[in-house]
Amino acid sequence: MALEEHRTCCFTGHRPDKLPWGMNEQDSRCATLKRSLERELELLYRRGFRRFISGMAMGCDLYFAEAVLALRQKYPDLTLEGAVPCPTQAQRWPEHLRRRWRDILDRCDLETVVQQNYDRWCMLRRDRYMVDRSAAVLAVFDGTPGGTQYTLNYAMDKRREVLLLDPARPEAEAVRFTM
Repeated sequence: MALEEHRTCCFTGHRPDKLPWGMNEQDSRCATLKRSLERELELLYRRGFRRFISGMAMGCDLYFAEAVLALRQKYPDLTLEGAVPCPTQAQRWPEHLRRRWRDILDRCDLETVVQQNYDRWCMLRRDRYMVDRSAAVLAVFDGTPGGTQYTLNYAMDKRREVLLLDPARPEAEAVRFTM
C-alpha cells in the first residue's frame, strides 16, 4: 500500500430509502448521525488520516463529504476526493440535491470520474476504486444487502480497517474491525 493510502479513508453508506428518517434531514436521528460522522472524522484525523474519498451518492455519502468539508475549516491539510461513478450520477435527482452534489464537487480537492458512461456495474467499480486507494472505510450500515454491504465485503477481502456506524443507533460510537 502506498504511503498516501495509509492516510486515506473512504466512505460507504446508505441512501435515503434505507435510512429510518428517509429524506427528512431535519429528523433528530439524522442530526445525531451527522454529529457521529464528525466525531469519527476527528478521531481519524488524530490518527493521521488526511485524505478522504466520498462516492457522492445521495444520502450518507453527501453527509460524509459535507462533514469532511466542515472539518477542513479546522484542519486545512485535509483533502476530499469526490469519486463519481459516471458523469450522469445525479442527473435524475431532485434539483436541490443536484445543486448540493455540484456544490460539494466544486469544493473537492479532486474529482475522479470512474467511467464515462453509465452501466449497471459503474457504482461497484466506483466502490472498488475507493477501497483500493484507502487504508480504512467508514460506513453507515444497517446490515441489509446492497451496495454498502458489497463495499464492506470488498474492504474486508482487501484487509482494510472498517468502522461501522448503525443508522438505527446514530449516537453510538463506530464499531471497529481490523483484518
